[in-house]
Amino acid sequence: MGPHPAVAAIRLAVRRVLHDILTELHTTAGVAAATAADRTAERPPSPLVLVACSGGADSMALASALAFEAPRLGIRAGGVTVDHGLQNGSDLRAEEVVLRLRELGLDPVEASAVTVGRAGGPEAAARDARYAALDAAAARHGAAAVLLGHTRDDQAETVLLGLARGSGIRSLSGMAAVSGADGRYRRPFLQVDRQTARKACMVQSLPVWDDPHNADPAYTRSRLRHEGLPALEKALGKGVVEALARTAQLSRDDADALDTWARQAEPGVRDATGVLECAKLYALPPAVRRRILRRAAIEAGAPAGALFARHLEEVDRLITGWRGQGAINLPGKVVAQRQGGRLVIRQG
Repeated sequence: MGPHPAVAAIRLAVRRVLHDILTELHTTAGVAAATAADRTAERPPSPLVLVACSGGADSMALASALAFEAPRLGIRAGGVTVDHGLQNGSDLRAEEVVLRLRELGLDPVEASAVTVGRAGGPEAAARDARYAALDAAAARHGAAAVLLGHTRDDQAETVLLGLARGSGIRSLSGMAAVSGADGRYRRPFLQVDRQTARKACMVQSLPVWDDPHNADPAYTRSRLRHEGLPALEKALGKGVVEALARTAQLSRDDADALDTWARQAEPGVRDATGVLECAKLYALPPAVRRRILRRAAIEAGAPAGALFARHLEEVDRLITGWRGQGAINLPGKVVAQRQGGRLVIRQG
């Protein structure tokens, strides 16, 4: 008899990602396995893949699947848990997670304590601190990738949060399956629902920890999870989470295509000195034009996280609704101004 369906589902998701990682590593290293000579050639050291584990059901399910699948593919598996220091006893909780990961057979395993700032709000600040710690751990151990336990439910929540911000199709594309420097972060569970991950932990008798922050209405994502999505499912019927996750993938495909179009079109709308020409920008579709404007603003020093759709709309009006208006002030002390048929975006 095979494993429980929930366990089989999480293992399959992890196996696919590990295969992708190996394929990319072999391609980068120029290793081909098509001939007998290649098969007998000296192999590079086994790659290391880390799992980011909070001790919750999603990440514990991910850790268990990694521990099972990695040795079968010649991959070393390790783990990292981040202590945000936001709750009493968080250090003890981190030590417990380290013990659980070691019991699964992961090595190396470590706990990383961070200091959470205030920039961008509590959720964003904790996320920034967490990723900084994961980046440092990956660099320290020479990891090929870090697996994250975000599920399809997390993806649906992210899409709704992006929709609430109203900042364009990129916000609706949710979390990428592959992200970070050199594709460091991998999310195997974006097509796996939260209940499947929890069920996999239960049938394997894996102890899990439920973070009280996930049920705290002070946090936007918590309210969305416990109030917003259930209300949508009550009004629209089951399948909302799956539909939102599918929307994320479709939106990401569209956004990627538009980004590529914008990169290819940008050189053609600049003059010999590199300044943007308004007439040529005007001829582009709005979605492409605004991507070029966003890139130009960021290159001039505008922080990407503070540059919103309303800023780009104002800059766009310098091209499409020109009536002699003055300069537009953007975040980061960047100024956009129309001068003689050209759009100058620079530090003010």
